[in-house]
Formats: sequence, C-alpha cells, structure tokens
Amino acid sequence: MSGNKKEFSKEELLDVLETRFEKNTKRHPGLKWSTVIQKLQANPDKIDILHEMEITGGEPDVVAIDEADSGKICFVDCSAESPTGRRSCCYDQAALDARKENKPANAAVEWAEQMGAELLTEDQYRRLQQFGRFDAKTSSWVKTPAAIRKLGGAIFCDWRYDHVFTYHNGASSYYAARGFRALLSL
Repeated sequence: MSGNKKEFSKEELLDVLETRFEKNTKRHPGLKWSTVIQKLQANPDKIDILHEMEITGGEPDVVAIDEADSGKICFVDCSAESPTGRRSCCYDQAALDARKENKPANAAVEWAEQMGAELLTEDQYRRLQQFGRFDAKTSSWVKTPAAIRKLGGAIFCDWRYDHVFTYHNGASSYYAARGFRALLSL
C-alpha cells in the first residue's frame, strides 16, 4: 500500500527518527532518545511499522499524547498535512464495500491495522495540535464512536482559524485532501 515512496534501511530510518526526535524536543519533554531506542530494540517489529509510516509521508515522531502517562512511548504522524501516501480513502472496509462506483483503493481503519498502527482518537488529535499546527490544508479521519458509525457516519478533524474542528461525513466519502494519521505505541 505504500506505493513507490523512498525505502530506508533500518539504520537510515533510525537516523531519520533520531534526527526528528532531537529537532522537536517540545513534542516529548524530558524523554531521551536512548529510552526510545531501547524500547525499539526490544520490539523490532515496530520498526517495520515506523518504516511504513515514514514512506507513506507520515514523518512519525514521539509525541507526549498518552493522557494516562502510562509510560508508553507513542509515535504519531507529524507531517504538516495528512500523510500524502495515505489519502483518498473511505473510513472503513464496510464503507468501502458499500460504495457502488468510484471506489477508492483503501479504507483508513483497515489500512492502519494492516500497517500495525491505529487511527488517532479525537482527543489524541486535539493533543497533537498542542505541538504544532497540523492539517491546515488537509483533514484526517479519526476513530469514530460506534453510535455514529452505526448510523453510517464517520468523523474527521482539521486545523482552521486557530482551532481544531471536528466534522462528520458519510463513512464512504473520500477526498484527495483527507487521509489519516497513524499512532504506534511501544
């Protein structure tokens, strides 16, 4: 699903992640790269997930997004706009299956699961915005409450007018400027 994006060796990817981590310390105050790399080395399968996040345009970085502060390290897509390699998708497989024509290639929920990641919740999306301005020109699907999804809808967020907005659409809708941001917890 990643298309023809640049591939990285494990070492190159870790260098990219470390450079981004050191450049954006406000996203993870008090955390050291040595702690992150230790967790990654203990969970080498997570490096493949980060690779997919990177090559699809996510620019993953460690973000203090876990409200429970459970000691988890959370990598989140921090690209300025919704990742370019993960746009034009319906919300989930049921929505994709319901489309009669002009079907997109993917569905956000299942795509994230295939990557080994998950969609951000609305609250996590709002917390992400404390560390920068994301989706000023695009939007990103977020986890939709079951009651909304049961009625055929799905929610997405963006940043406009110095504010996070949450909107709704039919889950089967898709737009060139809407994708999803992935979350990977260690």
